[in-house]
Amino acid sequence: MIQSIDHLGIAVRSIDEAVPIYETALGLRCLGREEVASQRVKTAFFDVGGVHLELLEPTAPDSPIAKFLAEKGEGIHHIAFRTDDIKGQLEQAAAGGVRLINAEPFEGAAGKLVAFLHPKSTRGVLTELCALKPGENAH
Repeated sequence: MIQSIDHLGIAVRSIDEAVPIYETALGLRCLGREEVASQRVKTAFFDVGGVHLELLEPTAPDSPIAKFLAEKGEGIHHIAFRTDDIKGQLEQAAAGGVRLINAEPFEGAAGKLVAFLHPKSTRGVLTELCALKPGENAH
């Protein structure tokens, strides 16, 4: 059911300051920016051989990314796996003893359906499952 690594989420204090580092120092091109109001976050995406880097900037002081930055500072926040059956993948994770942060997927960045697995159940790694909505094509 898991098809590939979809993206790595990287928490940053400022997308405006972080994007030029990835563009200038690494020669990557920002594919676009998006605000995900439901998660109180701004995102910017880069493609690296089919795997995306997702920069995450909080838009509210009580957002999950703001809390992460306050506790751990800037850096890798999560790994996301692309699946062709997000509900089935959540059921498999729960059956395997993994604590679900989201029992039901919701709309995330780039219009994908997403759900998170608790890092205490995945050896300290916040894990995101993501899937295209039915009828959508990958970008």
